[in-house]
Amino acid sequence: MTPYQPGIMKAVPPLARHLFFTLDAADGLRDALDRLAGLADGDATVVGLGESLVRAAGGRVDGLRAFPVLGGSAVDIPSTQHALWCWLRGEDRGELLQRSRRIEAAVAPALRLVLATESFRYGKGLDLTGYEDGTENPEGDEAVAVAFTSTGAESCQGGSFAAVQHWQHGLDHFDRLPANEQDHIIGRRKSDNEELEDAPESAHVKRTAQESFDPEAFVLRRSMPWSDGARAGLAFLAFGHSFDAFEAQLRRMAGLDDGIVDALFRFSRPISGGYYWCPPMSDGRIDLRVPKG
Repeated sequence: MTPYQPGIMKAVPPLARHLFFTLDAADGLRDALDRLAGLADGDATVVGLGESLVRAAGGRVDGLRAFPVLGGSAVDIPSTQHALWCWLRGEDRGELLQRSRRIEAAVAPALRLVLATESFRYGKGLDLTGYEDGTENPEGDEAVAVAFTSTGAESCQGGSFAAVQHWQHGLDHFDRLPANEQDHIIGRRKSDNEELEDAPESAHVKRTAQESFDPEAFVLRRSMPWSDGARAGLAFLAFGHSFDAFEAQLRRMAGLDDGIVDALFRFSRPISGGYYWCPPMSDGRIDLRVPKG
C-alpha cells in the first residue's frame, strides 16, 4: 500500500485553512519538524515542504523546485514561494483556528507564519462563479497513480508534489456578463455542467483539457473557494507525481504554447504561487526526516 498522506485522497472538506511559513532560523529546523510531526497526521493536516526548507535541512528531493516565474506571457503569474505549507481540513472554524495556533507555536522560532487563508466548500463543490470545479478529476487507482510518486528513492515513494495558488476573482465583473458569455469563458454550461462543443479556443476547459497534452497532463485537484472579506476567489490546489503536468497546463493557460491566453484571465488572476513536496507516511506519522542529497 502506498504510504501517502491520506488527506490528499479525500474529498474537499466543508472548511479548510492554508498556512504558509517562512524560514527564520535554520539551526532550530530539525526540532521544529519533529514537533510538527507530532501534530500533523497527514489526514486532517497535510504538510508540504518547500525547496528552501529541504535545502536548509541538508536534504534533496528529486523534482522539487520553486514555483516558476513564467516570462514572455501577456499575463502575470507570480511566484510567492514559502518554506512550509500546511493544509488544515475540518468542519469547525474554531477548531481549525486552534489547530493553526498549535502548529504555529510548535514550529517557532525556526519557522514563522506569514499567511493564513480560510477556504470553504461552496454547494456541491462549486467555484464562486457557480461552475463546478474539478469535473475531470481522476478517481481510485488512477488518482493514486496521478498524485503520488512510485519511483526513485524509497524514502520519497508515496510522496506528492503540490501546486498551490490563490486566484482572485472579479466577481462583480463576471456577474455582469451575459450567461452565454460566461459559459464560453469557462467552456461549460453552468446549468448542467456539459462541455460546449462550440466554445472558443480560449475557453478554460479547452486550455486545460488534460488528455490534450503530450504526454497527458492529469493532476488531482482539491481546490476550494476562499475569501478574506474584501477579496475572494479560488484557492487552487493540485497534487501530482511531479510538477510537470501542472506546469504544462499553466504554460498553455498563459498563452506560451500558441499565443492564446485562457479566458479565465478576463475576470480572475493568480496572486500567489508555490510548490511543495508532501512527504509520505511512516509508522503512522508524516515522515519529516528530509532525504539527504
